[in-house]
Amino acid sequence: MIRTWPRPSPYEPVWQAMRDFTETRTPETADEIWLVEHEPVYTLGQAGKLEHLLNPGNIPVVKTDRGGQVTYHGPGQVMAYILADLRRSGRFIKAMVNQIEEATIETLKIYGISEACRKEGAPGVYVPVLSTGRSMPNALGASSGVSELAKIAALGIKVRNGCTYHGMALNVDMDLTPFDGINPCGYAGLQTVCMAQFGVKASWDDVAQTLAGQISRYCGLSRANE
Repeated sequence: MIRTWPRPSPYEPVWQAMRDFTETRTPETADEIWLVEHEPVYTLGQAGKLEHLLNPGNIPVVKTDRGGQVTYHGPGQVMAYILADLRRSGRFIKAMVNQIEEATIETLKIYGISEACRKEGAPGVYVPVLSTGRSMPNALGASSGVSELAKIAALGIKVRNGCTYHGMALNVDMDLTPFDGINPCGYAGLQTVCMAQFGVKASWDDVAQTLAGQISRYCGLSRANE
């Protein structure tokens, strides 16, 4: 089941709804994907260090129960929350993380960002860029002098009672300035980019539905639109 929340939605009510859903689900409860565009917010993972909050300004900061360090959510970003029963599917969390990343990479390929990839030891999805700054992404790869990887999608998952919640945040067409107020995902100097910088003109809804479809496919979730 795929559920799209009103846009934009504040973070904390969605987070509480995920926890409530996970606490009350049964072995027969269908898996769900929640598609959300959040109001501006910084979220800290369970092990999140305040030192990675450089200058949050007026953007609220929420301490959450997901994995990972600090990230930003806001308008123009698709947040896909994945509420799945690992025990029923026979998956381990490491395999699920791999499959979510693959689903996101495939989504980016559909929109012409063909060199999206993983980065060893750093969950999420990245794209090769020139070192000249966030405004100069390069979709052509190493043949054009790529020197580093920039993050286009951040991943954080929580497992409770054998079931997942939280998920993948994909930057579609957004103001990236708030990322300057943090060390994204705990990495100082990490560039962040969005799909629009690579010439993608797709709408938020289109990208959200495509990502949900790929997650359903790669993670073996049942799909029904609501």
